[in-house]
Parts: sequence; C-alpha cells; structure tokens
Amino acid sequence: MRTSRTQLWMDSLGEWSWPGRAAEAVESLPLPPSWVPALPPRLELVPAGAPAAGVGRRARANPRLLVLTGLLSAALALAAALALDGPLSLQRLLGLRAATPVAETSVQQSPAPVLPTLRRGHADAAGSTIDTASYSSAALGARGLFHVYIPSGYASTAQRYPVLYLLHGNSQPATAFLELGLQERLDQLIARREIPPLIAVMIQGGPGANNWRGRYERYVLEVQQLIDQMLPTLATRAGRVIAGDSMGGYGAMNIALGNVRRFSVVESWLGFFNGLEGELKSATPTIEREGLHAYVYGGEADKIADPSEDAPFAARLRAAGASAHGVVYEGGHSMETLEAHLEHMLLYAGRALAENAAPKPTTTAAASTHAPASTTLASTGGAR
Repeated sequence: MRTSRTQLWMDSLGEWSWPGRAAEAVESLPLPPSWVPALPPRLELVPAGAPAAGVGRRARANPRLLVLTGLLSAALALAAALALDGPLSLQRLLGLRAATPVAETSVQQSPAPVLPTLRRGHADAAGSTIDTASYSSAALGARGLFHVYIPSGYASTAQRYPVLYLLHGNSQPATAFLELGLQERLDQLIARREIPPLIAVMIQGGPGANNWRGRYERYVLEVQQLIDQMLPTLATRAGRVIAGDSMGGYGAMNIALGNVRRFSVVESWLGFFNGLEGELKSATPTIEREGLHAYVYGGEADKIADPSEDAPFAARLRAAGASAHGVVYEGGHSMETLEAHLEHMLLYAGRALAENAAPKPTTTAAASTHAPASTTLASTGGAR
C-alpha cells in the first residue's frame, strides 16, 4: 500500500458543497444578423468639358441643365440595374424586400464545428495509449480538456467501441484515474476477454466542489458529443457508461438520471445522492421502458459521503425499474478504497455493456402476464 495515496480529498465536511437547485443563469441569446443595406459613396457629377474643381473660373450652374442631367443619370442607372440583376435590383431600388435576400441567407449559415485534435500518447506494454485533447469549450466558456484510453488493436479493426466516461472528485485531476491503475486494469480485463474492448474518457473538470452541475454538466454532454464525432464509437445509449468518484459519483448519477436517454449504465464510487429525487422521478418512465444498470458503493469508514445512503438509493433505483446494486466496502474516503475496487467497477460496466449488446429474448404473452418488466428488473437487481 502506497502511503502517498492515503490522504483524504477534503479535510472536513465544511469544505463540501452539497448540491442545491439554484436557478441557472439565463444564457445570452445570439445577436441578430449584422447586415444592413449600405448606400454607395456619393459621387460628384462633373459635366464633360467643365474645368476641374478649383481650377480656373467657376461656371454658373444652369438649373434646366441640372434637372435634365439628373433625370438622364437616374434612367441610365435603372436600365443598367435591370439588365444585370432583373427584378431583384428593381426591388432594391424601390425599397422592397426580396423574397430570399442572398446576403441574409449567407450570414445565417453556421460554420462547421472544428473538432479537437487528439495528441497520441506513448503505447504501454499491452499496446494501449492515453491520448489527450484540449479545446475551446462552448459549455465552459474556457478551455476544456480530456484524456482518452485507446485500447490495443484500435487501429487494426473497423469495429465500433462502447465508451466509459469518468468524472473525478473534488479538486482532483482527471489523471487520478490513471494513478488508480485504470490503464493497466483495462488492458488486463480486455486481454482476458472479461469485458469487451472499450474507450474510456477522463474529463477534466473545474476547481472546487462544483458537483458537475450547471455548465459542467453541459460540458460533459459536449465532450460526449465530440467523442462520438471524433472516434468510432457505439453512438447509442446502450454503448455509454458514466461513472465517477466522490463528487464525480454524484455528478455521474445526476447526469445519468437527467439524461437517461444518453446513458444506460451508471456507477457512483464513494458518492452521494442528495437532491436527486426529482431527477429519478422524471427518469422513471424511461428506466421502466429501457432499463438502467446502476452500481453504487460507499466506504464504511467514510466521513465525507455517508455510506448509509447507498443501499436505500439503490432500492429506489430498483423501484423505478433499474437493475441496481448498493454495497458498502471496508475503507474510507481515500484512493486506497477506490484502487481496491476499481476492477470490480470495470467488470460491472463491461458486463452491463455486453448484456446491452446481446440479443434480447422474445417475451411470450404467458411470461409477460406473470412477470411485468419492471418487477423482473427489480427482482434481479437486489443489493449484495
């Protein structure tokens, strides 16, 4: 056991920010298009043969000649406009709005988004890499950063991969998961075919106890959408897992329930569940219809996240139709507890993904009358 990993992430409960439902700031609306009709610069008409301004004697203006000259110039301009652009120019000259103004249509077209570039990391002994991407996040209004586990053999196959999204705890770096041995454990489990090959995304959040709420929740969804565009993923609910530790455990559960049509598996490691009753109630119809795999665990000596909440919250998930497990392990709110059970969590996620990918048995009418879907899911997901 390495003593460098025995520290707690927070010195006291006073540093913890329990989640509240504060009203989100209203996002500013985009400004309207900036084009406005522009008049050409005004030109001075100088009759042919007249001396340039300021040279020689100034000629007296003939009012009748000026009127005739103005009418002739206007007629020539109108004729030229009609010859070049037809009715559209006539509409402009008369102050009418065209049915489909070319200028307005062009400014409304949005440029294609620029995807982040993954910087390839060094391959380990098994052949997997940890790649990194930094980009300008619209959700954060600042730089976003994430690290990606790319499994061995990735470049030699055309298959699509499920994705595990990982949210770190308060004031941790996203690389804390690598300190737990994430890369090595995934290498081993995939090589032994205990879990399917997958991509893991470690998202770097902001400082302090933000609980992955507000703009940080939007940031996670933004990264998920980018990953589906950048990599050959199974871009479906059945192919996505979200998990986290401590504050990230709360964030994972909050995001999974608030976006239940995006994620089919959720795990909370040493997390908490305050204030999630509304999200669970809203997600229940989708969970009853499509299912949800959930694993929550706490540490018996945890003084930060109350371990007595895990089993009751798992029971509420089962009542909503999920296959949910709640466990309390030995240990406190520390890296050692996470490291000791990391493999269990990866196995649960991998097996849930494999179950999602397996062909679903056809339910007979007789069976359905004896075992409704929600009851079957609840009975098979008891805490253990």
